[in-house]
Amino acid sequence: MPATVIIGAQWGDEGKGKVVDLLAERSDVVARYQGGNNAGHTIVADGETFKLHLVPSGILYPGTTCIIGNGTVVDPGALCTEIDELEARGVPLDALRVSGNAHLIMPYHVMLDGAVERKLGRFSLGTTRRGIGPAYQDKAARVGIRAQDLLDPKILVRKLEIALADKNEVLERLFDMPRLDPEAVAEEQLGYAERLRPFIDDTALIVDRALAAGKHVLLEGAQGTMLDIDHGTYPFVTSSNPIAGAACTGVGLGPTRIDSVIGVTKAYVTRVGEGPFPTELDDADGTRMMERGAEFGTTTGRQRRCGWLDLVALRYAVRLSGVSELALTKLDVLSGFERVRICVAYRTREGETLSEFPYHQTVFHGCTPVYEDLPGWSEDITECRSLSDLPPPAREYVDRISSSADVPIRLIGTGQGRHQVIET
Repeated sequence: MPATVIIGAQWGDEGKGKVVDLLAERSDVVARYQGGNNAGHTIVADGETFKLHLVPSGILYPGTTCIIGNGTVVDPGALCTEIDELEARGVPLDALRVSGNAHLIMPYHVMLDGAVERKLGRFSLGTTRRGIGPAYQDKAARVGIRAQDLLDPKILVRKLEIALADKNEVLERLFDMPRLDPEAVAEEQLGYAERLRPFIDDTALIVDRALAAGKHVLLEGAQGTMLDIDHGTYPFVTSSNPIAGAACTGVGLGPTRIDSVIGVTKAYVTRVGEGPFPTELDDADGTRMMERGAEFGTTTGRQRRCGWLDLVALRYAVRLSGVSELALTKLDVLSGFERVRICVAYRTREGETLSEFPYHQTVFHGCTPVYEDLPGWSEDITECRSLSDLPPPAREYVDRISSSADVPIRLIGTGQGRHQVIET
């Protein structure tokens, strides 16, 4: 503190929402710096379950400024729906702000995302089909629509005319889909504009002033390190950078303003969608993790693939983001296993043992895990609130992870609830 980045240290779904929710209680600003409504954070607070997709996790604390940064891509309709649902449940949103520079997901982005995935067939990437990738493509191609464009109808219509000149050709000729009328799309988006107008702001300036005043700022990523478009298991990745360095560009602050990076990792590993996953379990243990951990996507409802903890990938995530401490979630899910396994290295097809994450995707796709077995524990740990409360094998497991990653574990999740956590 005062500026802390929260990153996912696996393939996403690590429980970042719970960690941010816990730390937001002590923070003044929570800012989301990348991704879109293809991500989701589930938070259990006072017996209620909240599923957030775009709104930062700190929204459940009145008075905490919550920012959707310029590095995100925002579906205006999805955001309006999320705002309406939160307000209906009594959550105040007066402190929510959306960067005027955040790019918007347009209807044609969603259409193209689904069409491309269908065309790829068995080679599909397993996207959420929310239009995330196409929106980031348009951002890079400099034909994107930004949140600030909602405030100027003439600019919005003109930009949509330019974008749809090409998009309609692709939709019609390549995918046999109907052309979109720029005026009709603009009319729909301007309907959302009235709802979102009070929230659109210069969010980089808000963050800068908060830091200058000595306030605590949390920078919240979506997805996880192994889905990073540059450093993840490409092409089975997301369309942005979830690693800590992206917090600077995704919110608008210099790297010297960041004080610490917290990496969030489950006590095991899950992955949604396609792509390599060395420790994936296709057996009773994997099914047990899935059922006990309720491993279904917050946004899509898709069943998550489950496997043993991968220390090679975790060390890679620690290195890429300069992680200064770890938060270990869902340790309670492993209660009842006679043994727990940890992947400590990979073995290539040629029989070579790798202790570092391979840079070449062909090598990684052929890797199998080298396991170390540790004793399991049968005790229910959901009421544990200190390290001394944990059964010795559970403490040994935590210590093994910390020593391998060479990073202290500061938070340990022992259940779904907001306060089912051990702080070390």
